[in-house]
Amino acid sequence: MSGNEPASERSVQFTETELREKLTPEQYQVTQAAGTEAAFTGCYWDTKTEGVYRCVVCDVELFESSDKFESGSGWPSFTQAIDEGRIERNVDRTFGMKRTETLCAACGAHLGHVFDDGPAPTGERFCMNSASLNLIATSDD
Repeated sequence: MSGNEPASERSVQFTETELREKLTPEQYQVTQAAGTEAAFTGCYWDTKTEGVYRCVVCDVELFESSDKFESGSGWPSFTQAIDEGRIERNVDRTFGMKRTETLCAACGAHLGHVFDDGPAPTGERFCMNSASLNLIATSDD
């Protein structure tokens, strides 16, 4: 499956006009056209803020800050999703490589890629674009 599935197959649906109004040009390019922000430029690659990372398109909770780690890649990296059912995996053969693309299962937004070179407990590295995420910080109250 790709992020360009017919809207009827997704639980959360937006028109192109709604998406262009809701998202910045970079967020639109990353989430809707499988773009990638440059390494070390996204707002979350080195943040230590505690909280929950949500899909910037549909607001579904995707990753917990407790599962975030410094991978040295320049993108926010996580060992696992909050729930595997919230992430869809798709074979990506662009740029002469074979990778596993990750999409938000609810809305089809491109998030990034997952690799099998991560730390325990999963051995996976979910390498995400900051532009596809929205961090909701945990309250100190």
